[in-house]
Amino acid sequence: MSKPIESDVLVVGGGLAGIVTAIECLRAGKSVTLVDRDTPERLGGLALWAFGGMALVDTPMQRRMKLKDSPEIALADWLRFGELGETDVLPRQWASYYVDHSREQVYDWVIDHGLKFMPAVNWVERGMQGDGNTLPRYHVVWGTSRHLTRRMIEVMHQANTGNRLNLLSRHRITALVAESGNVTGAVGVNELTGEELRFGAQAVVLAMGGINGSHEETRANWVKSRPMPATMLNGAHPFADGKLHHLVATLGGQITHAGEMWNYAAGFAHPQPHFEGHGLSAIPCKSALWLNHKGERIGPEPLVTGFDTHALCQRVAAQEKSYTWQLMNWRIAAKEFAISGSEHNQRIRDLQFPLFLKETLLGNHRLVRQMAAESKHFLVDETLAGLAAKMNALAGTQDVKPEVLQRTADAFDANFSRGDSVVNDDQIRRIEHARHWGPDKLRTCKPAPLQKRGAGPFIAIQMQLITRKSLGGLQTDLQSRVLNAAGQPLPGLYCVGEAAGFGGGGASGKRSLEGTFLPGCILTARAAARSINSGRGL
Repeated sequence: MSKPIESDVLVVGGGLAGIVTAIECLRAGKSVTLVDRDTPERLGGLALWAFGGMALVDTPMQRRMKLKDSPEIALADWLRFGELGETDVLPRQWASYYVDHSREQVYDWVIDHGLKFMPAVNWVERGMQGDGNTLPRYHVVWGTSRHLTRRMIEVMHQANTGNRLNLLSRHRITALVAESGNVTGAVGVNELTGEELRFGAQAVVLAMGGINGSHEETRANWVKSRPMPATMLNGAHPFADGKLHHLVATLGGQITHAGEMWNYAAGFAHPQPHFEGHGLSAIPCKSALWLNHKGERIGPEPLVTGFDTHALCQRVAAQEKSYTWQLMNWRIAAKEFAISGSEHNQRIRDLQFPLFLKETLLGNHRLVRQMAAESKHFLVDETLAGLAAKMNALAGTQDVKPEVLQRTADAFDANFSRGDSVVNDDQIRRIEHARHWGPDKLRTCKPAPLQKRGAGPFIAIQMQLITRKSLGGLQTDLQSRVLNAAGQPLPGLYCVGEAAGFGGGGASGKRSLEGTFLPGCILTARAAARSINSGRGL
């Protein structure tokens, strides 16, 4: 083995949390080695591909929209919706820290780095009974998370005065080095040459992401009382495999809440996959009918997005087959269909505000046409009978009877033949509720019959559950120090971002208020850097 690569700080993982840690340590005069498994152009991890939504509390944007938010209101929402118990001491501490500091340490920090947010606050995860976000908090970075991540990479290099940053791509950490109980470095391998390397550092910061990129790890940690589908897509990354979590466990670190995950119910295979099983997460249309494999509406309570993603995932996972269908018409798809992430949000990603506004007002026909052309899971037909035939051909079954699909559509459309005063459908009620908030009204159709004249053709999208983020991880304190079973820090070892369950090994509990992940990366990273730079945590 060659001579050790020495630096003050070793950061393992080049996602947003790792990059922010490096920035703050470099600014404090530390030397930093950042080791990342992926290629140089994919530096930034999942944040490079994410949409860029952030749950932020009591911001100027909220105030401009006459929203009276506060850390107290946000914390009550967080603890209630996440179902955090009294024994979740560290997760509760991190939840409290988040709501108290998201304004100045995330919102202001992002603005101070020359970035902007879109001029509207969105309302997500309201809860099925109003038990989620009691008001809108979801701020979207203008340019998506890709723009945020690239800006942070630029800032990291700007902070690299005196050539104190050693950035190594395509390197994988295989072991952690501990001497007399202190973590003093790591062993890794250059995946291009096979050369083994040793790293020495006063502080090692783990920022390697979660466990949901490995289906083996995902299934091993699945909560036994919850339904698990036979097949799932991967919306994380195969590198997020949990192996470093288990390495830390051998040193005494604690993995907690590993069964809590932020998956999505409406995934479909990426038409140009970056890895095996790669899926895209659709933002399901509120106005679409969510059907089982037979073309029957899932009920009795219909599935509607925007209220409780955790519940949606369990409802979908409990279906007889591992896929479901979303049935809509072109009118609905053009207004409401979207795909999470930067890749398919071109107008926001590329800072094209006039074109974004045009597609918002007139419909994103471009994206609908693109998916119809590229994805075999996105089916279009002028008739319901023709659509049923295509659904069966794709599934390789005869499960969808055309008369059943017709009855499903007719039963929904009957709501509109009786007059507005006697509509009695929970999906329509939820849509009307959503449309009371201006930004949602812009992206949600006024309720109308599925078979409304001129609204076609019909569209069916085959969906299945897709893994995304880990809500659990390595247990950490408010300095992002990894803790042992006795609650004591492992000297020299820190963990940030998703690897730490976004703080405390599971700050969100069972449910996120959504948009807590990018800010969680920033908050935990900045906390780790403050501790390292002060010398208190070493």
